[in-house]
Amino acid sequence: MSDGTSTAGEVYESNRGTEEYGLHKGVLGPIETLAQSVSAMAPSTSSSLTIPLVFALAGNGTWFVYLLALGATLLVGFCVSRFAQLSASPGSLYSYTANTLPSFFGVTAAWGLLLAYLATGASVAGGTLYYSVLLCQQFLHWSPPALPVLAAVCAIAAWIAYRDVKLSAELMLWLEAISIGLVLIVLAVLVFRFGLQIDVDQFRLKGVSFSALGPALVLSMFSFVGFESATTLGGEAREPLRTIPRAVVQCAVLAGVFFMLCSYSEVLGFRGESGRLSESTSPLHLLAAKAGISPLGVAIDFGAGISMFACVLACTTAAARVLMRMAHGSLLPGALQQTSRRHGTPGAAIVVSATLMLAATAGLAMRGVTGSDMYDWLGSLAVFGFLTAYALVAIALPFARRTLGQHSHWVALLSVLTVLVMILIVIFDLRSTSDENHARIPWIFLAYIAAGLAWHALRRKKSNGIAK
Repeated sequence: MSDGTSTAGEVYESNRGTEEYGLHKGVLGPIETLAQSVSAMAPSTSSSLTIPLVFALAGNGTWFVYLLALGATLLVGFCVSRFAQLSASPGSLYSYTANTLPSFFGVTAAWGLLLAYLATGASVAGGTLYYSVLLCQQFLHWSPPALPVLAAVCAIAAWIAYRDVKLSAELMLWLEAISIGLVLIVLAVLVFRFGLQIDVDQFRLKGVSFSALGPALVLSMFSFVGFESATTLGGEAREPLRTIPRAVVQCAVLAGVFFMLCSYSEVLGFRGESGRLSESTSPLHLLAAKAGISPLGVAIDFGAGISMFACVLACTTAAARVLMRMAHGSLLPGALQQTSRRHGTPGAAIVVSATLMLAATAGLAMRGVTGSDMYDWLGSLAVFGFLTAYALVAIALPFARRTLGQHSHWVALLSVLTVLVMILIVIFDLRSTSDENHARIPWIFLAYIAAGLAWHALRRKKSNGIAK
């Protein structure tokens, strides 16, 4: 979806540097860029909330499901990293698609990616509410009201995202490092106290129903989505054509290893316990008690809540930059293009992003929906947005490389394989729908995309009328 006068090759050659859009150039180093992707995934929360859900379907095959999810994620990561070596833009996957394919695909990628970040941010805001209630009940025997908690989470995240992208990245880095570190300490103490045990049942996939692996794969993919969000920092990362591709792949690999380690350890740790892993609201808390370090279990619950907040911050940062890029592409009003001269951040887009996240969660809270259900429902919606953007980027990659004279049959083959895997995951998701609320989600997503395409058509018709 270039301007109609430039070829895709000219677009990529002109973007060998970065598209700044008023953002502060080169303020983020490699570690801070990686922190954006890690925080958008919120890996420590998956160990508490997502892994038990995957176990309910996959049982002893939980670690294997995460291995499959890692393979699917690395396919996407390959396509994204190749594009990230060609150009750097805050529009990330939207820009990659729009600069290569006809406008229909670019617009679809834009709205899909925007929904993905907004729904993920709202999902983990619900997760933050869940942990706030859990901890307050544990220590104060009191449940805080949902709306003030959600408003505070979204407002603080918006303020930090607006204040300074470097401050935001460094804060996300430390919050995630502490949270993940606490989880790893518990797992290490378990090994020290009980010895390194080989769980033969898990390696043999004993009792695993292979028909359940598909639905379990869909759940596990939500643990990975957001791993590519470092690409939204294309205007602010130092040496972006090198650091961003590395961050995308590194994030996928590190997270995959972490998820497999946690799933294997949690399944093993719950052997002989009266409660099942799938029924636990805080599995690592129980494992910490089993290891004789109960206070660390409380710290992990607190860290998981903090990790959720870091993810809200990361999604606010990413969604705002996608909004800004969409405004530059005439998909949204021009007011969203504005950036602060002092802070180098898209203030209007940040406010809109945080407000939409708050509106979604507040609307559900007023209907009596719990934080854990917000995490589940909105996360399921976000997956459709990510899978759509991932598939479109995979479709676009061979065309972009051919335009630049870099055609490769291997790249084309991997791109086709990536698209097929994304389609299979969607099919698994549709087939695994277990209740009325989840059954509505695909239709909500399709209606949203249709509305986005209709909005684009109206704006285009209006602008053409003015031009005449």
